[in-house]
Amino acid sequence: MEIISPEGLRIDGRRPEEIRRFNCRLGVLSRADGSAYLEQGNTKALASINGPHQAGDKAKIKHDRVHINFQYSMATFSTNERRNRPKGDKRSIDISQLMREIFQSAILTDLYPKSQIDIHVQILQADGGNYSACINAATLALMDAGVPMKDFICSCTASLVDSKTIIDVNNSEELHFSNPLLTLAILPTSEEIILCQMKSRLHADHLEDILKAGIKGCKDIYEIMHREVLNHVREAAAVMNAT
Repeated sequence: MEIISPEGLRIDGRRPEEIRRFNCRLGVLSRADGSAYLEQGNTKALASINGPHQAGDKAKIKHDRVHINFQYSMATFSTNERRNRPKGDKRSIDISQLMREIFQSAILTDLYPKSQIDIHVQILQADGGNYSACINAATLALMDAGVPMKDFICSCTASLVDSKTIIDVNNSEELHFSNPLLTLAILPTSEEIILCQMKSRLHADHLEDILKAGIKGCKDIYEIMHREVLNHVREAAAVMNAT
C-alpha cells in the first residue's frame, strides 16, 4: 500500500502537507467553567476546565502560583479494541504528567497563587494524533474558561515518507508504516516549541524539513482555532447585549 500515490495524494485523499478536516466548538458543557469539543479528522476529543478554585489537597498548594491538575483518558469505545482504560493506568498517568508540564509553561500561573485548575480531556475516538487533539482541545477549553495564557498552544504531527514530509498523520499512516513520527506543539505567535516528541529514528539531515512541516501544520490549525474563539466571543457578547 502506498502512502503517497503517483498523483501526490495520500490514503485519505489529502495532499502531503494538508491537515485533516478540523472542527471545534467551545462551551459545550454547561457545568464546567470552560469546555471544548474537537474533531481532528476522525480523532475526537472532549475537554473541560474547572477553576481556578481553592486547592483541595493542601499538599498541592503553591503560594506563588496555581497548581495544574491534568487528567487524560481514553473512552473504552475510542478504538476498535474494547478494553477497560481506567483513569489511573500508567499510560494515562504518564500522558497526564506530560500535558500538565506543557500547560504549566503556557498558563500565567502566577496570577492565581494558592489555587488549582483542573483540566480533563477524554479521547472519544482515536484515529491518530491523539496527543495533538488533546492539546488543542484543552487549549480551546482554557480559552472558553477565560484562563490567561501566553498564547494558544497548537499541536500537529508530521512524518517523512520517501523523503517527502506529511503532516497531521492519521491512524492508518501511523500503524502500517515504520516512518518517524514527530508530535509538535508550539506557541504560534513566537513559534516557541513547547513539545517536540519523536517516535522512531530520523536522520539529522531531515530534521529541519520535518520541523518546518510540523510548524506549518500547527499554524494551519491555529488559524481555525483562533477563528472559532473569536466567533464564540462574538456570540457570547451578542447574547449578553440582548439580555
